[in-house]
Amino acid sequence: MTAAKPRPGEKKILQEDCAEDKLKNGILTLTNQRILFEETEGSLATLSKKTGEVVLDISLDKISSVKAEGFLIKKVVIILADKQYKFGVFSAGKWAKAIEQQINTKK
Repeated sequence: MTAAKPRPGEKKILQEDCAEDKLKNGILTLTNQRILFEETEGSLATLSKKTGEVVLDISLDKISSVKAEGFLIKKVVIILADKQYKFGVFSAGKWAKAIEQQINTKK
């Protein structure tokens, strides 16, 4: 289902089909070690979606903060030292909380 190879001891926490402002459509995955974003090709109209390459692979220790924003269009915002990513997910609050929990578990 996913092109990314799990690392030893890595467990999937959340996964969702979503879109990022600049990276476009893909699958966002949170594990107990990192956040991955894989681009997807195809459309829901034809019910054929293929995962493309992993375009984002962020270790949890690289994330400086995370927050949920938006009212009608909710996004989870992942902030790194030098950039930020905004993912349009179904439940931004749930994602932000789950990411924070995984970061705090690592400390």
